[in-house]
Amino acid sequence: MKGGEFLRDDRRQIQTAVLGSADSDEPLMLPLEAIEVDAFRRIHEHDTFWCGLLLGGCGGQLTTKLYTDRACHFAHHPDPDGRPHACRRRARGVNSADHLYVKSAAAAWLRDRGEQARFDFTQPDGAPVGSVVDIRFKNRGLRVHLDETVPPVWDGEYEPVLAVSVPVDGATLAHRWYVHRIRLDSEGTTRQVRIGTEAFAREIEWYGLGQCEVTERGLSTPAVERIVQSRTTPPPTRWSPSRPRKGPDADARARGLMRRLADALKVDSVIMVRRVCREIAELTGVSEEVHRELATAVEEAQRWLDEQAEARHDLFARLDQAATEEDAKQVRDLLILVNATAAADRTEAEDAIVEKATEFFAGLAHAAHEQIEAEAAAERAAGEAAARVRSTLKSLRRHDAYTYDLRPQVEILLRSAAASGDRLTARQAAEVDVWKKRAADGVPPRPLYKQVARRYWIQRSCPRCQAGKGKDCVFAEGTNAGTVREFPHDERLQPIVDERKAREKAIPRPWRVYDITCPDCGRGYNAPCKSPSGPHRSRVELAKEYTRLRKPPPKR
Repeated sequence: MKGGEFLRDDRRQIQTAVLGSADSDEPLMLPLEAIEVDAFRRIHEHDTFWCGLLLGGCGGQLTTKLYTDRACHFAHHPDPDGRPHACRRRARGVNSADHLYVKSAAAAWLRDRGEQARFDFTQPDGAPVGSVVDIRFKNRGLRVHLDETVPPVWDGEYEPVLAVSVPVDGATLAHRWYVHRIRLDSEGTTRQVRIGTEAFAREIEWYGLGQCEVTERGLSTPAVERIVQSRTTPPPTRWSPSRPRKGPDADARARGLMRRLADALKVDSVIMVRRVCREIAELTGVSEEVHRELATAVEEAQRWLDEQAEARHDLFARLDQAATEEDAKQVRDLLILVNATAAADRTEAEDAIVEKATEFFAGLAHAAHEQIEAEAAAERAAGEAAARVRSTLKSLRRHDAYTYDLRPQVEILLRSAAASGDRLTARQAAEVDVWKKRAADGVPPRPLYKQVARRYWIQRSCPRCQAGKGKDCVFAEGTNAGTVREFPHDERLQPIVDERKAREKAIPRPWRVYDITCPDCGRGYNAPCKSPSGPHRSRVELAKEYTRLRKPPPKR
């Protein structure tokens, strides 16, 4: 195995910490390469690193571990008895401090705009710390969802900003026009925040925080501005010069129009595409080469317009049929889609279909409305649950056993599977059953890899994956079969734990002072000495000597 491959597979140790104290909110990410760790140590020569409370850590102090054959990482100092330190911190990878990086980046971004904000790492319904970051400034608020543990609330106090792993159904995208996304990219020893805009049937467009603004609508990106402009279709502004001004040449105007056409296609704006095509048709005086480029661009745009026209015709036909058949649920869903994607430039026939559907839906009884909305909400919830099942299973496929650290993921998987109804495939249902059976065997105890230090188990071979002495365990099955495991197999560790327990049983318990008859005052078992200052020294020393000699204490 090549060194680079080993580093990519080796993810078992702590990669993030906080600076200065256990309750600090200043995150640090340790480089993976030894040469970078050397520089990191020089920079932070006088700093201390901690398993931060805001990281879900134990609050203990950390040190840096430098290796040349595997990934460098932070590590706890061992316990006084020499055993590995027990820490129940769940998230340890490079993204485990993302909520702190979000806070730091957002605070700087708002500060540059003269805003002061309050940040809260809320934990709704017991969610792990770091799942959600609430940002409150002026009369506005953002809720950043860094994972899918907490479902977004669309019309609540906070505007949702979602990690890519958080599913959003198509109906929500169509109804809301767009949703905000967030991702963090590793750059050196830090994480950089990127904000994305996702719209219906479009890929996410990503921007740096510096390109984002806060408007009356809320968080805004250049993509949001284009989407809003295309939806509201404002009339084009025209420049009325007070005196003649030389304009750009025809080729430059043509290239500008082609850029506008590309932007209009990107945001799926039929109106803007048609408008730009008309302007291109009126353009004269361009060179032959640019004329060919314009012709190609217009031809592609026309094909796209034909496809949109066909899709639009099909959409209104489906709405008309649903209204005729009085399918209330279908009418509701299609009306949302029509109003989101085909609100402008409707023909009389299309207006008639919308009016017919709207009148039918408005004429339903209040109870029917509530039932339809409840069914739609249930379908959305089931779709989101099925999406969580898919993403969770994708993560769990890297593991071949139920371990202590997998409990939160398995709990999310089982809850989501129960809420997803019949939306799971046969394969997904079978995988869920496997993890359900593993979880039914009981909550795993404290993992063995936290009880046995590497220097002990690496000296033994593994009966599960056949890894030899000095070799890390590898996955014995599954999609990652043959790649290095995050932790050694329990079958490799259990004999060491059993031997340790056997040795502890073989060693008699220490002698207590009052197990011994005092040589000075003659007081017997469990009787205090007559001395007012406590047991006589001779009695204490005799208890120590019997313990050193490992004499079995009396059984009484």
